[in-house]
Amino acid sequence: MPGTLYLIPNTLGPAEPDALAQILPEQVQAIASRLDYFVGENAKTTRAFLKLVGARHPLARPLQEIQIAELNVNTPAQALAALLEPLLAGRDAGLVSEAGVPAVADPGADLVRLAHQHGVPVRPLVGPSSLLLSVMASGLNGQSFAFNGYLPTDAEQRAKRIRELEQRSRKEKQTQLFIETPYRNAAMLEALVAACQPGTLVCVATDLSLASESVRTMTAAKWKAALAAGKGPDFHKKPTVFLLLGQ
Repeated sequence: MPGTLYLIPNTLGPAEPDALAQILPEQVQAIASRLDYFVGENAKTTRAFLKLVGARHPLARPLQEIQIAELNVNTPAQALAALLEPLLAGRDAGLVSEAGVPAVADPGADLVRLAHQHGVPVRPLVGPSSLLLSVMASGLNGQSFAFNGYLPTDAEQRAKRIRELEQRSRKEKQTQLFIETPYRNAAMLEALVAACQPGTLVCVATDLSLASESVRTMTAAKWKAALAAGKGPDFHKKPTVFLLLGQ
């Protein structure tokens, strides 16, 4: 019998052990604490996550004895089989993202697909997703939405892509989501208000589920006025989701 691949949500940012119960259900913490094999984007941050869990639930083994394999954008496709081998041998494993839920906008999806191909049970666990939380809090269309990842860094290409997404949003009444490298958040918002029609709704959702959480939805025109008045969001170097809905 193969083991089970547990999809274990991570926090969306730094958290204290006492605050963990407000972010991750006790069941998720308990399952994570009993596993001794993990696949994560980065071994260091996966250990930090396990240390956080271990402060509330004793780990199955000392942290230094828990096996952690890496799966990230640099992992070659041919390396996935080796990551699955322990599961095929009957060992349970946990898949952990850098932040939020694994396998959504995350390279872990490749391992999940391979698990299905080999009959390995996959069990998703409940936890914070910045994408869903931002849709919930935005006030934009939650019936139809699309995540577009990162937009082009070239200013001209980025503006073109924003206009394309706005046009699609207006035509299909579909909320468009995207993210940016945190130190470029200000440039992204400026590009949005410059490229979008004045009435287009724009939401900026920052540090979701954390004490510093901020979610603001306004028209592009109002965002433009706020930026001109120096009243933009406090989101420099903070994980942020951007959303728009054309009107």
